Amino acid sequence: MLGVHIGTQVDDRSDALVFTSPQGGPLRHSNFYTRIWRPAIKASGLPEGLRIHDLRHTAASFMIHEGAHLELVRKQLGHSSVTVTQRYAHLFPSQGEDLAVRLDARRREARDRAAGF
Repeated sequence: MLGVHIGTQVDDRSDALVFTSPQGGPLRHSNFYTRIWRPAIKASGLPEGLRIHDLRHTAASFMIHEGAHLELVRKQLGHSSVTVTQRYAHLFPSQGEDLAVRLDARRREARDRAAGF
C-alpha cells in the first residue's frame, strides 16, 4: 500500500513529503494527533494513551519474537546500533526458556547419535 501511495501521490523530488496535510504541506503533530490519531484510537478501542511510538515498539518486538535477526531489525528501524534495538526484546522473556529447550534437544540428539541410537 505504501508503494502505491508513493508511486501515485508523492513527487519525484528528493525532498518530497510522503504524507502531507490536506493542503499539501507538512503534517503538524498537534493537528494530526487531534484530528486523526485520537479519533482512530477511540474508534479502534485501543487505550487512549497509545502513542505512535508504541506501534513502532510493538512492531520491533514482534519482529524479534518471530526470530528476525537483531541486525535486520536495527536496519529496519534505523537504529544507530544493535544495543538500541535490544531494548525491544524484553517483552518476550520466555524466548530464553524456549532457546534453552531447543539447545538441550539438540544436545540430546547429538549424544544419542554418538551413542548409536
